[in-house]
Amino acid sequence: MDTTLGLYATGALALALLVTWLPARLRRSRAKHRSLAGHSRISRRLAALVPFYSYGEQEFFASDGAPADVATTRRAALERLARDYRERHPRALALGERLEPSVSDVAFTNAYRVPFQYRDYLRERLKVASFVEESADVRLRDHDGNWSYDLSGSYGVNLFGYDFYKECIDAGAARVHALGPVLGPYHPIIEENVRRIREISNLDEVSFHMSGTEAVMQAVRLAQYHTRRPNVVLFCGAYHGWWDGVQPGVGNPRRVTDVYTLADMSERSLAVLRTRDDVACLLVNPLQALHPNSSAPGDSALVDSSRAARFDRGAYSKWLAKLRAVCTERDIALIFDEVFLGFRLARGGAQEYFGVRADLVTYGKTLGGGLPVGVLCGTHRFMKRFRDDRPSDVCIARGTFNSHPYVLGAMNEFLRRLDTPAIAATYAGLDERWNSRAASLNERLEAQGLPVRVANMASVWTILYLRPSRYNWMFQFYLRAEGLNLSWVGTGRLIFSHNYSDADFAAVADRFVRAAAAMHADGWWWSAPALTNKAIRQRILRELLRARFGRRAPAAAPTALVNRRA
Repeated sequence: MDTTLGLYATGALALALLVTWLPARLRRSRAKHRSLAGHSRISRRLAALVPFYSYGEQEFFASDGAPADVATTRRAALERLARDYRERHPRALALGERLEPSVSDVAFTNAYRVPFQYRDYLRERLKVASFVEESADVRLRDHDGNWSYDLSGSYGVNLFGYDFYKECIDAGAARVHALGPVLGPYHPIIEENVRRIREISNLDEVSFHMSGTEAVMQAVRLAQYHTRRPNVVLFCGAYHGWWDGVQPGVGNPRRVTDVYTLADMSERSLAVLRTRDDVACLLVNPLQALHPNSSAPGDSALVDSSRAARFDRGAYSKWLAKLRAVCTERDIALIFDEVFLGFRLARGGAQEYFGVRADLVTYGKTLGGGLPVGVLCGTHRFMKRFRDDRPSDVCIARGTFNSHPYVLGAMNEFLRRLDTPAIAATYAGLDERWNSRAASLNERLEAQGLPVRVANMASVWTILYLRPSRYNWMFQFYLRAEGLNLSWVGTGRLIFSHNYSDADFAAVADRFVRAAAAMHADGWWWSAPALTNKAIRQRILRELLRARFGRRAPAAAPTALVNRRA
């Protein structure tokens, strides 16, 4: 009898737990984005199963089923590009070959410039190296003396032009030179920095770190400390640094169980936030407004032409306002990660630009005046690192080089110059200026029948492709050949500094159009009715399955496939 009652009680308890848990679990599942990026566990498992395989010569030039004459044109074009690069960059190429075995970053970026199937054949013929010795205004001089227009933006650091940051570094270093690299005590210059940052962020307290990743780490830790909740919510595709606590998907070998990845701009995500009591904080990277629910675009993943981007300031402002309301309602810390975009959209950053206030804001990159930095701003409630009534319950965040005198000096120069008339003028008509430049370039591309366009969020741009193709990643090499400097992600992200004059931009636009026309003439954007993005993805899936299970895809298959479907 007692055993029977015990079983009934256990069953009733299990049923009660199931009734409570299941709706919440289903609600969270429905709030995930349908892409692999929205399902971190599945994406990690699948990534571990993807086999490497490499195209031979015939497949390299005709993986889309292009006819023999098009493949021949492409082969000649690649030889021409490779010859030109070897002639113009001999010292850089030699230096790259010497460094690659010893610097893992060089090996990694070289391996992930293009989709992996094309990598080996391409690197045997067309190698790229990136070594620069001088900057001036909006241009860079490389190791071989070639000047190019910089579209890399130093990953977001370069907002006002390289000369501006060289001046910040020199002037800042002079102001703290007497102290030198003394660590531990603060240089008095910190007081003015804190005052200015508090005014800009409209928040109470400031802490200094050595990188944006560290600032995000501290923001999350403090949110968990003060809410006594374990879990973090971030949105599909958003990047918040390489710390495993905010990187649950591919690229992090540790299994992360305290991060919920939800769909951006989704009412279902709001429902999750309203109904869960285990969420400490919500991380928002405002850059996602350019491509919600998509990861940072890079050419290594450019396997077809499905890359999409469209910035709607009004819609994203309304979305952030909804997030602010639900976070306030549920006592969730709202964190704006402005490490990348801080100061680019407005003097007061995304908070000012979108009209929404956060509880915690992280800055980095440009705020250091050209030197490495991470900064966290927050309300008194979230920034405090100890409890008055429990002296052993503390939240630790320290670093040897935090508040380094030279960083504080360069930062002070940056903050002072931010309020000068010359810099203030760069914010006047910012959206109109950059939107007009993007529109004018798109008009030129359309007029010449070129299947490429740009989309932008102020001075941050991405390149879109209108015609289904497996070779869009080749465009990066044509742009480089025209003297446009790109970051290693290629055409996924172009970052202009705000000191680009109309004449500078006109020169970039001319080179951009020439590069697109040359790539079009060289046959890389050849198309056929059967060559759709869906057909490309299906073809790649078949290749992966053959490689995974030990059968190699026949070299002639692509052409036969297109001919049969056409």
